[in-house]
Amino acid sequence: MTEPATIPVALSGRSYEVRVGPGLLARLGAECGLLLRKDSVPVVTDANVAALYTDAVEASLAAVGKQARWLVLPAGEKTKDWAHLAQVIDFLLAEGVDRGDHIVALGGGVIGDLTGFAAAVLKRGCGFVQVPTTLLAQVDSSVGGKTAINVPMGKNLVGAFHQPGLVLADTDVLGTLPPRELRAGYAEVVKYGLIDDANFFAWCEAKGPALLAGDAAARIEAVSRSVAAKARVVAEDERETTGTRALLNLGHTFGHALEAETGYSDTLLHGEAVAIGMVLAARYSVRRGLMQQADADRIAAHFEACDMKADVTELGLSCDGRRLADHMLHDKKMDAGTLPFLLMRGIGQTFLAKDVAIDDVAAFLDRELKS
Repeated sequence: MTEPATIPVALSGRSYEVRVGPGLLARLGAECGLLLRKDSVPVVTDANVAALYTDAVEASLAAVGKQARWLVLPAGEKTKDWAHLAQVIDFLLAEGVDRGDHIVALGGGVIGDLTGFAAAVLKRGCGFVQVPTTLLAQVDSSVGGKTAINVPMGKNLVGAFHQPGLVLADTDVLGTLPPRELRAGYAEVVKYGLIDDANFFAWCEAKGPALLAGDAAARIEAVSRSVAAKARVVAEDERETTGTRALLNLGHTFGHALEAETGYSDTLLHGEAVAIGMVLAARYSVRRGLMQQADADRIAAHFEACDMKADVTELGLSCDGRRLADHMLHDKKMDAGTLPFLLMRGIGQTFLAKDVAIDDVAAFLDRELKS
């Protein structure tokens, strides 16, 4: 048995481990250990994941004398809403979940966010275990305790900080992902290099294509390094009070506007939006004289080399820059009428800018849409 890499997330009174490696799903029951107090274990998942892993989860839990109790939800971003939150909560109450219990979130970011939010509010907070089954969830949404649902006004506008008790990132499950979804998750891997680790971005340029093609060792290293980077930031700034954690949102302000314009649909996956958003952040940084054009071109070229969209014109949007900028006014990071932007002085040199005029962003986007 290959021992997983173990990355601690060090938080006062709420520390936990992220375990990364192959075969973790088959050892779910043993890995959770004493976190599973009762014989029945509520597991929230979606229809796509259930079709792949129901037998493995049930066998793993049975091996330690536990029985899975399933709630299977529709797959897709539209499940992250009020109605499905209520469904999860009703299921957990019917299962008799207590504050000291842990429920299992088995799936991608939608299931993790939804289940984590339900755990945050159920009886004022019960425990949960994140078992992320997508690359995006393994390197980003499963770590750090952000939970939320979407509402008509925008993405992730209703939620809570609620840390999991454990995260199990089984890299074997990445082999079942459709190539498009794997590439979308890879955008979040690249993000960690662009934030503050130019050497990791160079690693992505060298190893990213192999990772996407199925290289198991590259996948383990990418997930482990990404989780370690996020764990360090979360430990420094759990609730985004100092600005450090805000760096993790690189590309997201532009990306969320693109997601809103495309109706949070399969037209544009979250990771795809973030990839284009990071290219836009780089190009806007060039516009402001902060970053060299060559660095922005290098970022775009890497995504293109990985068969990912890197230019907003590839989306075929019919809107103008003002409309996209208006979507940003509903961003959850708005504070006293201002919206901080993450910009770059170079690869690995991201910073939080608080002097960005939304009108200038609209003009920039208008040019990008027409170029």
